[in-house]
Amino acid sequence: MLTRNAKGVFVIAPTPFLPDGALDLASADRMTDAFLAAGASGLTLLGVMGEAPKLDQEEAISFVKRVINRVAGRVPVVVGASAPGFASMRAVARGALDLGAAGIMVAPAPGLKGDDAVQSYIMQAMDAVGDAPFVLQDFPQLTGIHIGAGMVARAAADPRLVMLKAEDYPGLDKLSAIRKMETEGKMPRISILGGNGGQFLPEELSRGADGIMTGYAFPEMLAQVIALMAAGKRDAAQDAFDLHLPLIRSELQPGLGLAIRKHVLARRGIIAHAALRAPGPKLSSETTAEIDYLLSRLQARGGAKLP
Repeated sequence: MLTRNAKGVFVIAPTPFLPDGALDLASADRMTDAFLAAGASGLTLLGVMGEAPKLDQEEAISFVKRVINRVAGRVPVVVGASAPGFASMRAVARGALDLGAAGIMVAPAPGLKGDDAVQSYIMQAMDAVGDAPFVLQDFPQLTGIHIGAGMVARAAADPRLVMLKAEDYPGLDKLSAIRKMETEGKMPRISILGGNGGQFLPEELSRGADGIMTGYAFPEMLAQVIALMAAGKRDAAQDAFDLHLPLIRSELQPGLGLAIRKHVLARRGIIAHAALRAPGPKLSSETTAEIDYLLSRLQARGGAKLP
């Protein structure tokens, strides 16, 4: 199961589809193998970029089961269970845990007013998930909910909270504040993984993050940067990271990010099709050409290998 010692690259896996919108489970197998070969320390399914709301319950279970079976216990698999109501959250969590998930990730529901309401929601969500290791996703850009360092500390008093997915933006000072509270004995140490497409990975690591949870299409670069930072080679880590910044920036375009990510994964042969399930954007020929240009530059500079 997931623990407070978790670290490394937890790759957020997209849900592969065939052009007709059906699940592409063969690509799920190939994708899982590719992410593990790239150095993934864990996988995350049904996250924000996993098109979870577009799946019915049977499809979600089928996808989770396929990936967990393919992983075969080699790394922990976290499953997103954010839902408008606790009944739905409980059903997703129990189904995923029965299949072998190592932890459950939840983001606070939009619309909560005040710290007390947010704190109460987090505790109720942990109760809904049960005894499973709990990952708190702090993503105010999506939820509109601010979670302060003190609120994280109070939630961490419950041993079920093992990981914070830190995606506040800007959020580096919050990360430092949490680590300072841990050092001062004001809260237990928990695992912290960054996010936001990986755009602040070197800085997050220098502030005390244990790694990153994101779906950037080149997870091997993320693993390389983490290893170099751990070895004290900050300049080399920054150089490796800087090569990918133009593509990371492109992936972060609101509304287009997942379409770009799937296009790159398809170009790499990791999934068979770049299809999103409707409703979803389609890349224009101009945007596709721009992404392919960035990929060609990345390959020419030694930052990527393409078929």
